[in-house]
Amino acid sequence: MNTHLTPPRFLVTKVAALICAILSVSAVADDSIEVIEVQGHAQNSHQLLGSADSLLSDLGVDFSAAGGVSSLPVLNGMMGDRVKVLVDGADVTAACANQMNPPLSYVSANQVTSYSVVAGVSPVSSGGDNIAGVIRVNTIAPEFSDSEQLTWRSGYTTAQYKSVSDSQAYGLGMGIASNNVSVSYQGSFEEANSYNDGHGERVLDTLYRVQNHALTGAIRDDKQQVIVKFSHQKIPYQGFPNQYMDMTDNTSYGLVAQYKRELENGDLQVQVNAHDVKHKMGFFSTEKPGMMPMNTDAQDYSYQLHWRLDLSAESSLLFGHEYYSYRIDDWWPAVEGSMMMGPNEYVNINDGKRNRLGAFAEYESQVNQAWWLSAGMRIEQVTTNTGDVQAYNKGAMGGVGHMNSMMDMSKTDAQAAMEFNQRDRKRDDTLVDISLLARYQISRNDELQFGFARKNRAPNLYERYSWGVGTMASTMIGWFGDGNGYIGNPDLKAETAHTLSASYTKLAKDDSWQITANAWYTQVNDYIDAEVTQSFNRTDSAHTKRHILTFTNLDATLYGLKLAGLIELYNSKQAGKWQLKGAFTSNYGERDDSHEDLYQIMPWHTELSLEHAYKGWESTLSWQWVDSKDKVDERRLENQTDSYNLLAISSKKTWQNLTFKLAITNLLDAYYQQPLGGVNIANYKHDMRTGFEQLAGQGRSYNASISYRF
Repeated sequence: MNTHLTPPRFLVTKVAALICAILSVSAVADDSIEVIEVQGHAQNSHQLLGSADSLLSDLGVDFSAAGGVSSLPVLNGMMGDRVKVLVDGADVTAACANQMNPPLSYVSANQVTSYSVVAGVSPVSSGGDNIAGVIRVNTIAPEFSDSEQLTWRSGYTTAQYKSVSDSQAYGLGMGIASNNVSVSYQGSFEEANSYNDGHGERVLDTLYRVQNHALTGAIRDDKQQVIVKFSHQKIPYQGFPNQYMDMTDNTSYGLVAQYKRELENGDLQVQVNAHDVKHKMGFFSTEKPGMMPMNTDAQDYSYQLHWRLDLSAESSLLFGHEYYSYRIDDWWPAVEGSMMMGPNEYVNINDGKRNRLGAFAEYESQVNQAWWLSAGMRIEQVTTNTGDVQAYNKGAMGGVGHMNSMMDMSKTDAQAAMEFNQRDRKRDDTLVDISLLARYQISRNDELQFGFARKNRAPNLYERYSWGVGTMASTMIGWFGDGNGYIGNPDLKAETAHTLSASYTKLAKDDSWQITANAWYTQVNDYIDAEVTQSFNRTDSAHTKRHILTFTNLDATLYGLKLAGLIELYNSKQAGKWQLKGAFTSNYGERDDSHEDLYQIMPWHTELSLEHAYKGWESTLSWQWVDSKDKVDERRLENQTDSYNLLAISSKKTWQNLTFKLAITNLLDAYYQQPLGGVNIANYKHDMRTGFEQLAGQGRSYNASISYRF
């Protein structure tokens, strides 16, 4: 073999990553810097359908796989509740033991008007009760006219198709307005079958159907504005291939009311939010059969008062007072004729409460032409509590779990419920957040930003109060997609993270290129992880073994680096504008005591895109490379994954009010396993001999969309 003619694969991928890093792009739509804050504006949001994931991915957000519209955002190697997601300023809690209905699942891309990502070091005004960062997605942007009478403002209709999952999506929007009144409607519907992977094989249980509706009204005068938004979502089914259960219904209603007033020396903003959801889990498809209902009813209520006082033309003080109240009932109806799931209903969380009361003060100043400064402090009191619970069977053997279990049977679910009911369950956490951000304009083309933050997050109700110890009960708990089971810990402490970050941006004098270097470091005290309590195995094969873990506190360290940039290759009236964009990102995370790797840390990855714009045409050729994942969490039996490359091509043409787009994703139909995908439980249930394989990504897809404004 002429092996000397072929460079080693490892060397090729590392060199490619370095080249992309040098030519990479910052995902910044204004003058902000990554990590401190990056923003985007969906100016043509009517052309987009589906989830908002693709918008946020452009700003450096990774996603942990779940259902088709319920992926969990990952920032700086941290997922779930560590990332605060605010939709129109409202804090909506994932009301599910598997977090099947996270905040981003309640909004579709065509509704989004603006969005921002504040990773790592975020100002205290951005939101509390988080340690990874804040994602803000806004759908409220009332448009007014010059007329004194209500007249037609605008409207649109959009349709989209994807071949990989036979997905069909439709969007509709319309609005009427006068010079002081605005009324608009935004709606969407999407339905998809299970998608195919790069081998052409169906990835079971990835089908879903969803519809979203929002009606927004606004009224204003010269000094003030009132906005009211009503929203409704209906998901009759959504498959979750990396969970033991599926979503069989998610019906929600939401209300957001905003009041804004300009003051003589500042402004006042008041917001009230209410959100009600009825959520059901079970089984609906032969692709993952079963028989077990799980029900959840939950409500979020909150208000926020923000008052900005202008101290001078260059400085201001922002004061805030906020209150958040969350209520949840989680019960699992008995299954008639089942010895394990009956005769009683299983009460998982009974009248669960999580209340947050907070206040903050934040100072911001343009000190001089070179220096900008922001400093703030936030204090929150978080109180959690829950009522008595019960197992399916109150007898001595109640809730022993699967008969193949290798668990220690010294405690049953019935005994665990009795012990849980006898203990004091109310917990109080005092959270103190501090943020300090600075920007130094070295020159017109050089900018340095750095920041420090002390952030806190109190445990969620499932981390504290999931009490079941049996195999079946514990495997219903967990949003990690790992096939393991989880037991709560009422004595968990709040997480406290100390983060340092720095960013440097260099621009060409003629703006023909830009490069950004960005680094961050986070040390977390009382990081909520898990320790192995028991093990179970439903077959005699070693690769089907899973663990039952108990949530626990420990110390952890996470850090990372991102290089990004763009370069304009050519620009002329005859050939249009050509530019090259790219980004390279590396994240790491480990336990302090043992230096073992944390769960679901995205490996090195890079993106490179060649973009062309000419006379209404916009075309993109993009390449994504992801390194092999060999740093895995052994306690969760996390799988390693191979490196992979993905190519995509798209072209969009706009004729006045009509836009048509064609795209091919995964152009070479590559087979790959998602590093943050978790395990394929649906395939395991179909054929246990396969074990817990990593969830595969989507194969080649031919996509088309058409949008018309009227």
